[in-house]
Amino acid sequence: MTDSDSPDARPAPQTPHSARGTLPAFAPVPRLKQRSNGWTPAVQCAFIEALADTGSVSSACRAVGRADHGAYLLRRHPEAREFRAAWQAALDLGVQRIEDVAMERALNGVEVPVYSYGKLVGTRVVHNDRLLMFLLRNRAPERFSEGRAKGLSGLDAMELARLKKQWHREWRKAWEAESATRAAEEEKQSYERIDAWLDTMHTNRMRRMSPRARAALDEHNRFMEEDRAAGYDPWHDPEHPDYHGAAARAAAGEAEAIRLPPPGWGEKEEEPEPDAGARRHGLKDEGWD
Repeated sequence: MTDSDSPDARPAPQTPHSARGTLPAFAPVPRLKQRSNGWTPAVQCAFIEALADTGSVSSACRAVGRADHGAYLLRRHPEAREFRAAWQAALDLGVQRIEDVAMERALNGVEVPVYSYGKLVGTRVVHNDRLLMFLLRNRAPERFSEGRAKGLSGLDAMELARLKKQWHREWRKAWEAESATRAAEEEKQSYERIDAWLDTMHTNRMRRMSPRARAALDEHNRFMEEDRAAGYDPWHDPEHPDYHGAAARAAAGEAEAIRLPPPGWGEKEEEPEPDAGARRHGLKDEGWD
């Protein structure tokens, strides 16, 4: 059997990028079943080629018509060592393509639309000076960053600080959500432990009761259930000790009778009007002499 007949041999990709010779040959990850919508060897090769062109896993998965989580599961396969190496090589090529696009935008700018009163009136070319300086410092560090390939300017430092604050806010929000979920779960577990403890106490109490006491308790529960179903109210039951209220309790010696306040309690006394002193008569006063 020749190498081309081997099941692990890499099939020849149909894309024109295979002629570049920039991607390493790799043995596709073996699959237990060959499905029409699965990660066949041809699909794996096409995915690696698309990843090298786009630098994006999601875009490469869309190019081959597969879900991205399937690609990550395939990369974690025990026999995916060569597939992982090809994946990394494709990402390196994708980064180079991103650098080429960034350089193109930094040199030639980006055409953006121009609107006036809500209507498109034309376009203009916008150049990104920060992107241009970033590329110059990293492509020619000996000339533009004093030998440091990744030196930060003042604008880069401000952007880094902004990103740190944004990350801190997102991390804080996620931490608070996780803490709230954990607290709710702990509260639920506490209630469950309390309910279990009460059930155990009730079971032990019932087990220690004599048959006579158990029968009396069952009768008590039956009476309580009947009163509850009938809407029993002790305040409207003449036979209940609290039917007459405080007077009945005072007569039974359970509490002191409530004394009424003295007559006139709470009435507001009339205050004398303050003496305004001597008053002069005006022209409109009656009894003017």
